[in-house]
Amino acid sequence: MGAISIEYVEDVPPFLEYQGDKSFFGGTPPLSKTVGYIVVIGFGAIFSVITTLLVFIDSYFGSKKKMTSESFNTAGRMIKTGLTASVIVSQWTWAATLLQSSNVAWAYGVSGPFWYASGATIQILLFGVIAISLKKVAPSAHTVCEIVNARWGRTAHKTFLFFAFCANIIVTSMLLLGGAATVEALTGMDYRLASFLIPWGVILYTSAGGLKATFLASYIHTVVIFFVLVIMIFVVYIKYYSSDLIYKFLENTVSYSEEECQAIYSEDGTSATTFYDPDTYACGPVSGNNSGSYLTMISGDGLMFGIINIIGNFGTVFVDQSYWQSAIAARPSSAAKGYLLGGICWFAIPFSLATSLGLASTALLLPITADEAGSGLVPPAVATHLLGTAGSVMILIMLFMAIVSTGSAESIAVSSLVAYDIYREYCNPNATGNQILWVSRIIIVVFGLCMGAFSIALYEMGLNLGWVYLFMGIVIGSAVAPLWFLLNWKGASGKGAVVAAWGGLLLALGTWVAAALFQSGTVSVAALGTNEVMLSGNLVAIFSSAIIHFAYSKFVDPTDYDFDELDKNIKLVEQDLSGLGAEQQDPVELDKAFKWITRRGYLLTLVLILVWPLLSIPAGKFTEDYFAFWVLVAILWGFGAATVITVLPLTESSEEIGAVFAGMSGKSPEPEPVAEKVVPMDDVEKPVDEPEEPEAPEVESAFAADDSDEEVDC
Repeated sequence: MGAISIEYVEDVPPFLEYQGDKSFFGGTPPLSKTVGYIVVIGFGAIFSVITTLLVFIDSYFGSKKKMTSESFNTAGRMIKTGLTASVIVSQWTWAATLLQSSNVAWAYGVSGPFWYASGATIQILLFGVIAISLKKVAPSAHTVCEIVNARWGRTAHKTFLFFAFCANIIVTSMLLLGGAATVEALTGMDYRLASFLIPWGVILYTSAGGLKATFLASYIHTVVIFFVLVIMIFVVYIKYYSSDLIYKFLENTVSYSEEECQAIYSEDGTSATTFYDPDTYACGPVSGNNSGSYLTMISGDGLMFGIINIIGNFGTVFVDQSYWQSAIAARPSSAAKGYLLGGICWFAIPFSLATSLGLASTALLLPITADEAGSGLVPPAVATHLLGTAGSVMILIMLFMAIVSTGSAESIAVSSLVAYDIYREYCNPNATGNQILWVSRIIIVVFGLCMGAFSIALYEMGLNLGWVYLFMGIVIGSAVAPLWFLLNWKGASGKGAVVAAWGGLLLALGTWVAAALFQSGTVSVAALGTNEVMLSGNLVAIFSSAIIHFAYSKFVDPTDYDFDELDKNIKLVEQDLSGLGAEQQDPVELDKAFKWITRRGYLLTLVLILVWPLLSIPAGKFTEDYFAFWVLVAILWGFGAATVITVLPLTESSEEIGAVFAGMSGKSPEPEPVAEKVVPMDDVEKPVDEPEEPEAPEVESAFAADDSDEEVDC
């Protein structure tokens, strides 16, 4: 049989310009190293200055409150709904969100973006339940491990400190692993250098302004990310192509025979000079998908990824201190709504972005290799193809925003764990507020410097972003069930929590290795990284832990804990009672908020992981009209989320913003006198490690701020 040749048609994939290219980024990077340095160093410095300046302006002209260890680590516990949602979106938008979501679209088609988005949204929705439970029973907490210690004691405290640090290290490593690889592919900047330089911007503003600086920076980062997202959706489905054209191109991609794919991926357009490998390039029918199509939700590998995604992401939300810290910082009335709104808005980022850039990568038959896709290079490849240098720069900026935003949240999370759960608990029980503040800032700097080392270690071990993303649930999944029971089940045993966490981890690791041996006959990075093997480890981690903890608590160490005692065992460092007044702790309002988030959180969870997928099954392989509707949903969700997450925080904080401008212009009105009010100290006063001789007028003003609910708003 003679060699088959491919005929190139202008503006129709495959494109002549990529003939002979064995990879998309195998040649010269589209951007210079100078651009890389400008983004990594220049943008980091600019955002550090802007964020630090905003915190200073607010403290000097707006709230006029002194920075304390409490405000540094809790942001005053009075953050409103819009900013809470924005922070959740920012924290949950990792490099993997932008990069890995398009990788699974490249691999599985339309099911990939959906399962990435839904499988990582439900954890945020359900964490809203924990956020309100925390406000009910442990409003004075600073960290999740502090709550563990208050209820279950030091053995459990040390256990969950280990898992919390594992979560922080895995997340930051993934952030820089994907980010540095993309920076290197787009600019030629050495990934090791990028890994160490990227965190510097985070270090500067986080150490200066604490959690409030992180929240302000998160809002700015989120707005930029959604701005680029909207542009990419517009470019793919409105400016250059349409849903009908992408549909047609995707149909063409899976219609090619192996010989035709060989001709497409060849030196001269003929199968005689091919370098095609079906495991390397996306061409021909998709294995495991209905009709071999990218245009179907019936995908075996897509579903398997979805299950792994769901299990693994429970660990990275429930075990990550940064999400507990956001719940602690939010005012009670905003915590539930903020998490629900944040989850809904975040869904748009992986779903809309990957439905545009991810599907376009296979529709346009770009020479993206499996290694490049696994390293998260699908979005920059498509953006570069469509917009040239501008596309590369936008993806680079978008990625940088995601890295520094989540990196900032992880830095302040780690600093809080070290300051409160190691330094104050084991080194200096009588630590003052200034000492806590000093330790927090030192740890932010140290952890920021270590971020790059974690990333480089993973890279040198031969692990890419996709591998680590699937692996994380095996390591931290066993801590999920005990932490859910911590605030939601009075019968949960402390000893059972320790046994469940360690037992689940050991069972998960054993199952993971055994599954690799059973499937491949060997233990290697490749054998351990298959979907089936990763799925087995993830499932055992979360379910074995839940079973062990439940059984131990029921039959070995039954208990009947009184949640009213929990907050009494948590001590404040300073007499800063922001967000802890009677109005914020109204049990009736907290019960209403708990019922509100419980009903909506559970309902939306069922819709996203059951109802929506089941309704898509009868469609089989999507028709052109069905795909057009699917794309329309992605577009509307993306534009709607961008609008809400940009506008709502500004409108909610309009009074505070106005007060700042008034203060800057010298027209700040005198605060209205507050009627003196006798407050029973037994009801509101928290024990502190160091009273620091508080004066009566200062304590009274703290209560007045809580009563008026005005001066500490963010």
